[in-house]
Amino acid sequence: MADENNTPETAQQDAAAPTNTNDAPQQGGGYAGGGRGRGGPGGGRGRGGPGGNRGGRDGNRGRRDDRRGGQDDGGEELIEKLVHINRVSKTVKGGKRFGFAALVVVGDGKGRVGFGHGKAREVPEAISKATAAAKKAMVRVPLKEGRTLHHDGNGHFGAGRVTVRSAPQGTGIIAGGPMRAIFESLGVADVVTKSVGTSNPYNMIRATFEALNSQTSPKSVAQRRGKKIADLLGRGHGADAQTAAAEAAAVTE
Repeated sequence: MADENNTPETAQQDAAAPTNTNDAPQQGGGYAGGGRGRGGPGGGRGRGGPGGNRGGRDGNRGRRDDRRGGQDDGGEELIEKLVHINRVSKTVKGGKRFGFAALVVVGDGKGRVGFGHGKAREVPEAISKATAAAKKAMVRVPLKEGRTLHHDGNGHFGAGRVTVRSAPQGTGIIAGGPMRAIFESLGVADVVTKSVGTSNPYNMIRATFEALNSQTSPKSVAQRRGKKIADLLGRGHGADAQTAAAEAAAVTE
């Protein structure tokens, strides 16, 4: 005798019934394959799912762009020196509002250097602004043998006056404060400096850059006067033709 419960209609209903246990609701109230579940691995708006578009702290919104890179647009490695940070305050209704001003010197160690300052409510942002301004204002200074200045120079800005002098090999950087940061970033290994007057780092740096901007090389002077480098070196040092020619060949800039 055939079983009444095992009719063709009942068999079709049993075959159409879901057999996948994943479609069953989970304990958290969502489905494992659902689109809006909080714990689902494929949820489109899931807070903890690895496939969520608005996923937690590891997403793009949780990362801070590091703008204090040590390279410029050309891919050169730059030397960044933080010279001074000044905290300023502004009295407003309800209290004081603090801000920071940063002074930064940037150089490539091969004859290029610049300085800049930036202001912001936070120290890292102020340093970032100052570094960007210094990279845009970099200038090239001719160096003798890649280690010292070609000649002595003077510079002044406001109440600050500085004197820079070339030095023989092995002298080192005889400078202090902001001036040392400039020459270290510039790539100068031997120099003697003296600062008279104000100790304000802003004025000292501007006076030092005025002295550096007045530096000229024998190559540029020879081109401007339409002469050979050997003629200039031989006449200035009183040397013979061979010595002057050797010194002229050693001049690269």
